[in-house]
Amino acid sequence: MPKTCSDPRRLALHGPTMGTRWSVTCDAAPDTDVQALQTALAAAVQQVDAQMSPWLPGSDLNRLNHAPVGAWVTLPAEILEVLVCALDVCRLSAGAFDPAAGALVDAWGFGAVRDAPDAEAIRTATSAAPVARTPTYEALELDSGMLRARKHAPMHLDLCGIAKGYAVDRMADVLRQNGVPHALVALDGELRAVGGQADGQPWAVAVESPETCRRAVHSVVELQDLAVATSGDYRHYLQVGDARLAHTMDTRRGAPVRNEVASVTVLARQCMHADAWATALLVAGPGEGLALAQRMGLEALWMLRRGNGLVTLGLGRFSSGAPASGA
Repeated sequence: MPKTCSDPRRLALHGPTMGTRWSVTCDAAPDTDVQALQTALAAAVQQVDAQMSPWLPGSDLNRLNHAPVGAWVTLPAEILEVLVCALDVCRLSAGAFDPAAGALVDAWGFGAVRDAPDAEAIRTATSAAPVARTPTYEALELDSGMLRARKHAPMHLDLCGIAKGYAVDRMADVLRQNGVPHALVALDGELRAVGGQADGQPWAVAVESPETCRRAVHSVVELQDLAVATSGDYRHYLQVGDARLAHTMDTRRGAPVRNEVASVTVLARQCMHADAWATALLVAGPGEGLALAQRMGLEALWMLRRGNGLVTLGLGRFSSGAPASGA
């Protein structure tokens, strides 16, 4: 049973992971073992990285990537849970979210292989675009009961568009298991609120303005038992001549996403879902993405580059400008 927080203390925990940092702000009972909580949170994030990192040669993701087509690969339950969600969003978004973007990510210089675009690698990766192959959600077979997966076509998986959101969810699980009912978990642009604050107020989270040279707040969203994730073109990109190449790939085009969407913010109960859908809506663009979000009943905020300014477009709680709360 969760501990009561009749006289809670505010804790701020954090640590490195996945090339960035995770953080937890929580209102915990006075007798909470802070070191044990810190260790458990760090272990949860480390497990996700060890299983799903495209950068670690020995990760479970890379074992699957390097396995021959048709060979079953035994996998941990956690990565299978993420793959199930990734393939579901891939199917529902008609490939706007595609976990088999790894070859394109590497070819364009955003992966572990190279730090600049390579024309030959791009040609090779583009030749395997969905128009020329079976969709990822059909070409990757998952057997959750037997904890295994196999590929029916060559593919290089990359879970960077969903794994950080899943890591946030795992940290939320750790907090609940340790009797912490009030917390805000963050990893890059992915956040999840466990309950509200101990005083009954929701957690206030800034939605960042998509500016490359400085960090600025566009608006504030209030979270209670709710997750939020943002995908955009303004933090991770390569400058090639006059062109700025976003790190998010559109596998349908075989190239980095290129549309007027500067960022998309999505609300969901689980951060894994918010993370994946934010990526899907970024790739889909404002027209296709709006129709997709309406069809899926998503709550989302787009910031579009038009002329010299930004235009916002919102659905759900974002449409009225009212603060979002999961209560």
